[in-house]
Amino acid sequence: MPIEPPAAITATSLGRSAAGRTGFYDGDSSVRRGPIRWLVLCGIILIAAIALGTAIAVGSFRHAAALADWREQTRLLIGLTVLAVAVILSLIVRQLLRENQLSRMRLDTALNNMTQGLMLYDASSRIVLFNRRYIEMYGLSLEVIKPGRLFRDVMKHRKETGSFEGDVEEFCSTVLQNVAEKKLTHTILETKAGRSVQIVNQPLIEGGWVATHEDITELRRSEAQIKRLAHYDALTELPNRALFRQQLERELKGTKRGEQFALLYIDIDEFKGINDSLGHPVGDDFLKSLARRLKDCTRETDFVARLGGDEFAIIQTAVSTLTEVKDLVTRLHEAIRRPYECLGPHVLTDASIGVAMAPVDGSDIDQLIKNADLAMYDAKAAGRRTFRFFEPEMDAKAKARRALELDLREAIRTESLELHYQPLVDLGSNEVTGCEALLRWRHPERGMISPAEFIPIAEDTGMITELGEWVLRTACAEAATWPDQVRLAVNVSPVQFKSQTLPLKVAAALAASGLPANRLELEITEAVLIRDDEAALDMLHQLGAIGVRISLDDFGTGYSSLSYLQRFPFDKIKIDRSFINDLTEIDGSSSIVQAVVNIAVARNMTTTAEGVETQQQLDLLRSLGCNQMQGYLFSAARPPGEIQKFFRSCESTDQAVA
Repeated sequence: MPIEPPAAITATSLGRSAAGRTGFYDGDSSVRRGPIRWLVLCGIILIAAIALGTAIAVGSFRHAAALADWREQTRLLIGLTVLAVAVILSLIVRQLLRENQLSRMRLDTALNNMTQGLMLYDASSRIVLFNRRYIEMYGLSLEVIKPGRLFRDVMKHRKETGSFEGDVEEFCSTVLQNVAEKKLTHTILETKAGRSVQIVNQPLIEGGWVATHEDITELRRSEAQIKRLAHYDALTELPNRALFRQQLERELKGTKRGEQFALLYIDIDEFKGINDSLGHPVGDDFLKSLARRLKDCTRETDFVARLGGDEFAIIQTAVSTLTEVKDLVTRLHEAIRRPYECLGPHVLTDASIGVAMAPVDGSDIDQLIKNADLAMYDAKAAGRRTFRFFEPEMDAKAKARRALELDLREAIRTESLELHYQPLVDLGSNEVTGCEALLRWRHPERGMISPAEFIPIAEDTGMITELGEWVLRTACAEAATWPDQVRLAVNVSPVQFKSQTLPLKVAAALAASGLPANRLELEITEAVLIRDDEAALDMLHQLGAIGVRISLDDFGTGYSSLSYLQRFPFDKIKIDRSFINDLTEIDGSSSIVQAVVNIAVARNMTTTAEGVETQQQLDLLRSLGCNQMQGYLFSAARPPGEIQKFFRSCESTDQAVA
């Protein structure tokens, strides 16, 4: 950034006022010409004195009686006039000296309090004046730097003292040539001490020049820091999105020469859970460790960037085959999956990775980024912890998903979704003791859409909270009309469970419907407990205090921990259908089911088997001591109107499980 000479010391003002003056710094004096106003005043006084004397003389001449004294009076008048002039001149000289001294003091103060070093040279390249800052900047001697010394002498002295490292003759010749051509020049010199000094040479009209020297080291460091902040992530010190796009643009230019590269989009699985459960300091430390691991997996020619949050990108350059990309993905997954120790806690995580190849999958920045992003989301949809190469079909799937998302929003707004209810049967009494509320969506064009298709969309977009509240209110209102012995089971998603207002919403739904609290069962999965078990257990206790029953759903399919069963007294454990499917096979899951039943009995919990479809499965479950079952063997999920008829038919015919 060019820095001009101080505004008060311009080329014109210095050229006109300082010509012929030296020594403002060290005190050598030369009295400047008196101000014009004092010369005019002196002349006026002198003329007035002469006029007055002449008038007196003429008046005296006209009086005959005083003619004899004319000569004496004239001599007296002349003496008085000379005395008056002498007094006036002495006053003028004193004033001039005082004003000159004051001016010099002001100029010295101004020059020596400048942040810039200043040197003024005359037309013969000799020093006219300088300030203290110039001497201090370079550690120079006043025995050398003084008015009258040549510019070359100054530079030789700087060379000797180590503040100048270049060729003195060459440097001086260049400066003098530029001054002769009246060129304003800006030069930045680096000192041995690592300082950066900007020198501005301003030629003067009458010859010579004024040079300002400013230490811009801190300024350049600040500018570098600002530039770095604009292009690098402050936490991980990786390039940010802006610099990433610049690098991507450069790499795309290389594809015109037949080069190929891979763009990898990396999304960390469950990072939000790390932040929520362990705190942001741990999350930040994790991201820094992760950034170092990503760098270690790549080559010097590759480019790693943090795009924001838990999203990273890698540009793998000079790719010849897809095998090279797969090898990098393998290294990345291995590095990411290794345990992290972040400010104490141990963290385990994984990543979903999407890959787009350039120029095959895109020849411009936005298209390539979009396709890598689509591949990454496809990897997440496939269950996370994997990777996908971009395929053209992904674009169509993304558009279809977006259309489905818009339709789902409209369905929630108009409350056009449905609830169906699947009965639960007590295996001891053969009676229907409850029903699970299951959400259904009858699309006006596509017909019935599976919850497995639209529930993940609702969770990803946050619609699951509003949807879950509607399910709770609607199901409670419906269950209030059922027989008194039939309980209602409602699933609560992990997203809903994180809301601190969930107990209030449950209480409000019960109050509005009139359903007793002990007839409501809330089903949660182990994912709720894994993210932040302390907060989750506190929430479970709040719900238990309302009087509702709590059921642990899909037990055994996730990161099952028996400590959950010990730390919180669940009312029920639901055995996942995956264990029921091979229950009757040799070396099947019967021993696992038996173990779960034994644990439940020891903890005074009920067990419910899901997905029972055969009589053989039912008989074995009874023998193992399981309490309840639900599945197609007894009944599929039924809409509200049919479930009421089903209850009446059960009462009239005593229908039960054989």
